[in-house]
Amino acid sequence: MRWIIKLDKSLAWLSKLCGWIACLAMILMALNVFYDVVARYAFNEVSIAMQEMEWHLYSVVFLLGIPYALRTDGHVRVDVFYTRWSNKAKAWINIIGAVAFVIPFAYLIGRYGYSFALDSFQMGEGSGDPGGLPHRWIIKAIIPLSAFFMATAGLNMVTYAIRVLSGEKGYVGEHSAGGLA
Repeated sequence: MRWIIKLDKSLAWLSKLCGWIACLAMILMALNVFYDVVARYAFNEVSIAMQEMEWHLYSVVFLLGIPYALRTDGHVRVDVFYTRWSNKAKAWINIIGAVAFVIPFAYLIGRYGYSFALDSFQMGEGSGDPGGLPHRWIIKAIIPLSAFFMATAGLNMVTYAIRVLSGEKGYVGEHSAGGLA
């Protein structure tokens, strides 16, 4: 059981790291949008690269926010039923959900996202707009990376549920949307 605790804490750390990166990307995106608005309306300057950077950063926020949301139960679910269930019922639902849906879905995203990013890299894909960002494969590579972290978050759902079933942990605070919803 000691190895489950260690694995659970390590996987939780990875999901929290994704959350911190997503948070940092959100701050950078807000600064980028602020710069873009000021440059456009105060100085009549437009930067295609800065506009493209906005959606690149948004992609990082979204794709790396998913593993954090899974870790903190901040994802969408039918809470009308879930909140009324016992910790053991919640643990079984989380195990089944992670094994049947989260991990296979992450596998599919990773498998197809990898070839998507690899094709982009091999083509030397860049922006189609003049002045846009080169190396579009970098942002596309976040897709399979996110899938890996999504799978580790799904595994983390399982390890935490095992700890709940053993009576060591419960679904309160951080694992009940943690103030996110």
